[in-house]
Amino acid sequence: MSDTGDLFGPPPTSTEPRAPRAGAPLAARMRPAALSEFQGQTHLLGPGKALRTMLERKAPSSMILWGPPGSGKTTLARLIAREADATFVPFSAVTEGVARVREIIAEAKERQRATGRDTLLFCDEIHRFNKAQQDAFLPHVEAGTVILIGATTENPSFEIVRPLLSRAPVFVLEPLKADDLVEILEAALADRDRGLGVMALSVDSAVLRGVAEAADGDARPALGALEAAARLVGPGGAITADVAQEALQHRFAVYD
Repeated sequence: MSDTGDLFGPPPTSTEPRAPRAGAPLAARMRPAALSEFQGQTHLLGPGKALRTMLERKAPSSMILWGPPGSGKTTLARLIAREADATFVPFSAVTEGVARVREIIAEAKERQRATGRDTLLFCDEIHRFNKAQQDAFLPHVEAGTVILIGATTENPSFEIVRPLLSRAPVFVLEPLKADDLVEILEAALADRDRGLGVMALSVDSAVLRGVAEAADGDARPALGALEAAARLVGPGGAITADVAQEALQHRFAVYD
């Protein structure tokens, strides 16, 4: 992996998450903006659970989030940063390298010195980093320069170095249940600002359940199928089982 940065210029400086534009996909627009909107993962976020307690104390520590695609790893990391009033800095182990990590660390040190504000470094697909690259995080995690949240779809026991695992406990995210996905779809249908509420669509609960079950625990294709169905029927339309099936076939083909 190269650590020379972007060929077209330096990487962007750290920024806070921005609200998706109006034309963004429904899944992006409906990303939870508050912990109260987050669906699923009650084994982590239910009353008295470790991660919930950490958030209530507004003192998150470094951690690894292990779970399948669409289970909410990125969203949860963003919400943790918001709850802790920390600056959220996204980083991809696929497209960025150690040089960018050094820049983020330098920015975090200056931010801490100037404002006292913490930096939450979210490393997506952290398992793509080799041992030496993962080791580069260690002194900065230990010193508290950054709060590191690594996201992975692979078993951390095999993909993450032991020194990092000893400093960043693993939280396992489960695929979303059909009931969770139904609630997400219902929220998207009702939301007039971010969702499809202005379209005044009608859809039977059994149809929503079918879309949720077909999504196999992943919120993105479920919302994508709902958005495709809404386009097929138009404002005021009724999303029937046949329409939902057509939307699912189209959306999953594109998603795959």
